[in-house]
Amino acid sequence: MSKSRLEARALDRYVKGLRPEFEKTLKHMVEIPSVSMDPKRKSAMKASAAHAVDLLKALGAKARIVKTPLYPLVVGKLIQDKSYPTVTIYNHLDVQPADGKKEGWKHEPFRFTKDGDRYLGRGTTDDKGPALTAYYGVRCALDNRIPLNFQFLWELEEEIGSPSFEGALRKHAASLKTDSVVVSDTIWISRTRPAISYALRGVQAALLRLETGVKDVHSGLTGGAARNAVAELMDLAARLVDARTGRVRIPGFYDDVTPPSRRELQSFRDSGFKTSVFRRAHELKSLRATDELEVMQRIWTRPTFEVHGIAGGYSGPGVKTVVPQSGELKVSMRLVPGQKPAKMFRALKQHVKKLNPDVKVISDSVLEPYMGDFSGPYADAARQAVQFGFHRTPAFVREGASIGAVVTMQKLLKAPITFLGLSLPEHGYHAPNEFYDWGQASGGVKMFTRYFEEISRLAR
Repeated sequence: MSKSRLEARALDRYVKGLRPEFEKTLKHMVEIPSVSMDPKRKSAMKASAAHAVDLLKALGAKARIVKTPLYPLVVGKLIQDKSYPTVTIYNHLDVQPADGKKEGWKHEPFRFTKDGDRYLGRGTTDDKGPALTAYYGVRCALDNRIPLNFQFLWELEEEIGSPSFEGALRKHAASLKTDSVVVSDTIWISRTRPAISYALRGVQAALLRLETGVKDVHSGLTGGAARNAVAELMDLAARLVDARTGRVRIPGFYDDVTPPSRRELQSFRDSGFKTSVFRRAHELKSLRATDELEVMQRIWTRPTFEVHGIAGGYSGPGVKTVVPQSGELKVSMRLVPGQKPAKMFRALKQHVKKLNPDVKVISDSVLEPYMGDFSGPYADAARQAVQFGFHRTPAFVREGASIGAVVTMQKLLKAPITFLGLSLPEHGYHAPNEFYDWGQASGGVKMFTRYFEEISRLAR
């Protein structure tokens, strides 16, 4: 481990002193309902971008809003010396929808609630809390005179697949050159085992729509003769994926899947992943598999086909005896490195046409998978930083989720990308009662500060 000039006790006092301001700022951020997929939240999206600009300016950065066809991209630059290397910090400030009563929230989703060391509210862990942690890591680096320039990319469309990010980045790529990128939007294995991700699955979502008549009809008068759109979609789902095993039944679906290397599998085995902890953290009563390595491969290295919802027919109290004449199946395929979303969508469409030619298949959000590396100087810097901030050795693993902006940055910025996420499984990504906590935030500020110190040496 390279020698650091950061003094642990002084840094502990510094971070402890940040806490009131951190909580006040996170409260402000959480109480802006920046739900990108809700058209009614346009004013909140503008407010979130404006607040982000104010935050960056308070840090001493030159900040601006980059307009896009939908929601803005916030860019901040803090140049200490043109001779210093530049690190780009990426986070997103948009969040998932939240319906407090319907989803079982214990607190109002868009009201910041403090419960001891826990911070509850939509967006606290995905991704406003980690974004703010990285922000204060930059401030600490500046106060410790770490010779590095900083660039922020704060996105407001990540939760809807980053539709404007590539266009904005391509247009402004010349002014956004960087030596490296760090992303704080990934998850640990458990509270006691930090994780550094080096790969992400992609996603191809789709809507499967079927219309067999003009309106729902009486099951006594037409049942047996009338086609049931909802039942046919249920049958279609069962023929696309084995619900018990998860095995996808689309021809050619697994053709481009490359199994993990022996080195990767050993890294997984060494990660400390426990199926019981995983199940408990996500509140799952049972799993399709119990073996640790098998579960890790299922969520990190293998593609999936998921049914997210079905719409159509009657869903109120009791039973309304109708035969549904229209329905919609909401599905997605999580794809691993090597698979192409466009190819997988064509395969899905062709197979659906064979199974039920009346079903229309409509492409929805599309994100490419990402594959990085878990060796080299940036990985070493990340390992040392996590050890410094949390006194624990991190595991290098893949992650099953998707971040579309990462593939875009890899393609256009052409700089090494490191993941230094801070979320825990129990924090509840996309779930009711989402939260973040001061333990992750305080350790995270120290982690980022040390990481910035380490990478500042790489170009010298």
